[in-house]
Amino acid sequence: MYVAYAEELPGANTQGKTIEEVKINLKEAIELVIEANKELAKKTFRRKKLFREKIFVSL
Repeated sequence: MYVAYAEELPGANTQGKTIEEVKINLKEAIELVIEANKELAKKTFRRKKLFREKIFVSL
């Protein structure tokens, strides 16, 4: 078993039987943490005027 985490993104951690599997799982974990953070921000700032723009990051 392998364990992986994104040091810069608390909560994004996972495990897998192979390195390839753990990479796939970590990508999914990162996506889930970002989505959860986005929803939390929407609730927190729902009455504020915000500017939002999509940014794509590739590793």
